[in-house]
Amino acid sequence: MATEVVMPQMGESIAEGTIVRWIKKVGDAIDRDEPLFEISTDKVDAEIPSPGAGVLLEIMVKEGETVPVNSVVARIGAAGEKAAVASVSAAAAVATNGASAPPVVVAAPPAAAAPAAEVAHVEYANELEARLRTKSSPVVRNIAKEHGIDIRQLNGSGISGRVTKKDILDFVESGATTKAAPAGRSVAPVIAKIIENVRIEPMGIMRKKIGEHMVSSIRTSPHVYSAYEVDFGRIDEIRLKKKAEYEAAGAKLTYTAFIAKATVDTIRQFPFSNASIDGENIVYKRDINLGIAVALDQGLIVPVIRNADERNMVGICRAIQDLSGRARSKQLKADEVQGGTFTITNPGIFGAVFGLPIISQPQVAILGVGSVDKRVVVIDDMIAIRPMCYLTLGYDHRLIDGADAGRFLQALKERLQDFDEGWV
Repeated sequence: MATEVVMPQMGESIAEGTIVRWIKKVGDAIDRDEPLFEISTDKVDAEIPSPGAGVLLEIMVKEGETVPVNSVVARIGAAGEKAAVASVSAAAAVATNGASAPPVVVAAPPAAAAPAAEVAHVEYANELEARLRTKSSPVVRNIAKEHGIDIRQLNGSGISGRVTKKDILDFVESGATTKAAPAGRSVAPVIAKIIENVRIEPMGIMRKKIGEHMVSSIRTSPHVYSAYEVDFGRIDEIRLKKKAEYEAAGAKLTYTAFIAKATVDTIRQFPFSNASIDGENIVYKRDINLGIAVALDQGLIVPVIRNADERNMVGICRAIQDLSGRARSKQLKADEVQGGTFTITNPGIFGAVFGLPIISQPQVAILGVGSVDKRVVVIDDMIAIRPMCYLTLGYDHRLIDGADAGRFLQALKERLQDFDEGWV
């Protein structure tokens, strides 16, 4: 008997998922718990294992389609078993029994449609071309309006097809008229003229979700930023001293781990940084669930270290290493990217001196970490070379004022510059 494969529910708040990629094809053998397909939700991307062993008989949801959780997306059966095929023989069977068979209507196969990406490509090119033509000079547009001419239908001699004054005057003198565009505009030929040498690709699911969340955050919170410069000399000393010891214990001692440890202690000191706004109420969170942003090839994901303030340095190091590794291999569970109360993002690992990150709603603050670079600084009226780093706090100005952000960053700076070796 065939086993039905359903769209899993990757968390209580998740109602649907999108098939990103089928790892197996129809007819492929598969073992139980072997990766079968990859999904994307508004919380996490993940590879879904097969619920049974056998042969993939049927794929019922195509790549790129979104379906509700618990929808059947595929069927797995025994070797040699074939997928059920709908048959029209029922009508013939009725006829052989003496009953009048209703006419069997066979729909003509639909004309081959252009792939969605190519359709979008053509529509964008047509729209862009028309837009460029309408960017002709005001004089040209006024002449076109006066004579009832649709400037988009003219092939101009200007740059990128723009209609010049000579073009519009020649058209008027010719006595020709423009026609209304037909209602059903054809997308053929598929390969359209590309204006200004562009390439068009459909946006990926993760990229779309990130965009939606970022736009929503900007609309929700008035963002303000404060930046402090921090001397990482003390952390460098401790890190070099303890690095081998941590590696022997299976943990990687990174700058991020030091920053995470100092941050959770600072959050405990300033509860306003670990809150959210609900209407006219401020919700202060008792648990400190620290989100650590992880860059992926196709976007960004923020796994969460739950109760981060209850972990020592080894625990924080292991949690960062585990979550970031599983994020890159798409092995995270939905609840591991939910419930964060404060986020740290580190554009500095890519060389950025500092960043101005967008708050992850419904949080009220996010810490951006810049690159750690040796710079010339003045210490006690003497010039020195020190490993320096800019920390940027982005915060929701509805709750946090500049003075509050300054106190938070100053306390964090002191914890990092005077890091207690006993914490490591």
